[in-house]
Amino acid sequence: MGSRRPARPRVRRPSPRSRVRRRPARFRGRRRPRTGEVLVLAVVALWVLGELVRWLAGHLWVVAVALGLAAAGAVLWWHRRNQRAGQRLADARALRYSMAHIDQLHHRDFEFAIRDLMYRDGCTDAVQVGGAGDNGADVKATDPYGRRWVIQCKHRRAGLAGAAVGTPALQVLNGTGRPVHKGDVIVLVTNGRFSGPALDFARSQRLHLVDRATLATWADGHRPLWELLRAVPSPRAPGPSS
Repeated sequence: MGSRRPARPRVRRPSPRSRVRRRPARFRGRRRPRTGEVLVLAVVALWVLGELVRWLAGHLWVVAVALGLAAAGAVLWWHRRNQRAGQRLADARALRYSMAHIDQLHHRDFEFAIRDLMYRDGCTDAVQVGGAGDNGADVKATDPYGRRWVIQCKHRRAGLAGAAVGTPALQVLNGTGRPVHKGDVIVLVTNGRFSGPALDFARSQRLHLVDRATLATWADGHRPLWELLRAVPSPRAPGPSS
């Protein structure tokens, strides 16, 4: 007789009920609060609030003390804030840079140094904006007379021995300084020098150039930049001493 084929084991199919996804264990035992419970909690909260108001009405001195402490805290905070702002301004006014120090700066640190000098001169909103997509501006500031300054910085590690700043950089600044950045005073500052064509272009387009000599006077002195440049636009607003 031929061998009998073994019987195929029967596979038990899961019932439809067993295929239902069970909730994770972390959700078991949780239930939504019932409407009655929410109402009870709301009533209790209102009762506590009413009792607190009733108690405060009978103890007005507590309210007065709390308000006094809050007012004293606000005055103290404002006083310390003004003290810190005054100290920052005093530190800024004492800022000085030597050209030897400036020459050793990274080009990005040079931009921050120019920002700090503008802040020293009273431009409290001076900000460094140089980087990718800066549209030719590295520093922006508003002076105490309301004029908007747009400054491009060109650092030369070799100082005067470095390459002269030419017209291409000025052309970019000229194309964006007023139309894009809405500047009143458009400046290019370098610790090096400018080429002859760059000087001519700047004069024709009412751009202001700060070369190594002017930068040295500005950075190591106490006169603001607008006192060192010629033909700066008229103030938009009265000065701080007016």
